[in-house]
Amino acid sequence: MGRIAEAALARHRAITMAALALLVIIAWAWIALGAGMGMPIHAALALFPHNPTTMPAIGSMAGSTPGFALTFSMWWVMMIAMMLPSAAPTVLLYARASHRRTGDPEPPTAIFVLGYLIVWGGFSALAALGQSWLQAHALMGAMTMQSASRWLSAIVLLAAGAFQLSPLKDACLASCRNPAAFISRHYRPGAAGAIRLGLIHGGYCLGCCWLLMGILFVGGTMNLAWIALLTLFVAAEKMLPHGRRIAIASGIGLIGWGVATLLV
Repeated sequence: MGRIAEAALARHRAITMAALALLVIIAWAWIALGAGMGMPIHAALALFPHNPTTMPAIGSMAGSTPGFALTFSMWWVMMIAMMLPSAAPTVLLYARASHRRTGDPEPPTAIFVLGYLIVWGGFSALAALGQSWLQAHALMGAMTMQSASRWLSAIVLLAAGAFQLSPLKDACLASCRNPAAFISRHYRPGAAGAIRLGLIHGGYCLGCCWLLMGILFVGGTMNLAWIALLTLFVAAEKMLPHGRRIAIASGIGLIGWGVATLLV
């Protein structure tokens, strides 16, 4: 019976890994193709740079209900693409820990992931609201989707850098870097326990990275290079042996970048 359960768990883990990989691939494909926003807007910028007749129309779209829904979708898919890869080890560890505690060869892993993504959905809604407000006040380019204000860029960079050096960053990063201790502390059985654990884990990851995501306002919210760079950086912080040192070094670098933005 034990071998049968272990085989079922191994199958469940394989399916989970495949599902996570597929979800991440789809999200990255969506970003790369610029579905709905990126490609058309950047194409318009290339074809009609500084066209005074098109900029107001595109800018006003961001504040509309369809425009907000599109911006929210962009952010949420982007967060899935960026954050799910570094969460995968915790997801797989949860499946094994749940099996060991309950004997269930098919633990509610999908519900755990759902809780995690709900947190990033909430963040995406706030980010979309922020982007709409910034565009409405001409602080962010409607077509370039990046900061149009030196002061805004500097404030974001300085805030992100300071946060990288803060005790809150330390606490959240420590939890993300030690999934075994996190699961041991917060685990509850069943579907309700799974979504609760996903929400808590998402909260820690959000606490660890939310100001880093603000850098996208500086580099461009649909800039593929910036998205990829931040994805790798978040994974390095969480998974490499000296993640805390990486965070400290990046904090110093971001503060320097923010100061340079004001002075240059």
